[in-house]
Amino acid sequence: MGVPGMDLAALVADATSAGLSVSTAESLTGGMLAAAIVEIPGASGMFNGGVIAYQNSVKITALGVPEELLAETGAVNAQVACAMALGACRATGSRVGLSTTGVAGPDPHQGKEVGHVYLGVAFDGAAQAYEYHFGGDRAMIRQQATDEALALLQQVVNAAREQKL
Repeated sequence: MGVPGMDLAALVADATSAGLSVSTAESLTGGMLAAAIVEIPGASGMFNGGVIAYQNSVKITALGVPEELLAETGAVNAQVACAMALGACRATGSRVGLSTTGVAGPDPHQGKEVGHVYLGVAFDGAAQAYEYHFGGDRAMIRQQATDEALALLQQVVNAAREQKL
C-alpha cells in the first residue's frame, strides 16, 4: 500500500521534526488518507485528526464549507477542496490540512465524470487545490487520490523543512 517510492515513515518523521500538525477532510477517500497516515508508528507526533465529510451537510456543519458554494458548484470543485482543507485546520488546530473530493464512480456525479478529483492543501491559513483525472475503477481512483494527497503532503513538509517554517 502507499505511494510507490514514497517512504511514509520518513514523511511522518519529517513532518514531526518540522513541527507540522496535519489533519484531513475526506469525502471521496472516506478515511483512507487518515488511515494511511496513522498506519505509521509515530503518526501521533504530527497527525491531529480528520473529518469524513461524505455528505454536503457535513461539509457545511463540520468544515464550514459555504452552503452557497456547494449549491452553486457542487462538491467536486477546487474552491470546495480549499474550503474543506481550511476547515480541517480550523476543526483540529492543524497547520496543514489535506482534503479530497471527487467522483469515484461507477457513475458520473453532478455533471462531473468518473475520476474527476480535486485535492486541497491548506498551510498556515492559505489553501490551494489541484485537479486530477484518474482512470480505473472506484477502488483505483480512491487509492490514486490517497497517494497523490500524500505526495502533496510530502511537498509541504519538504518546503517547511527547507524554509524552517
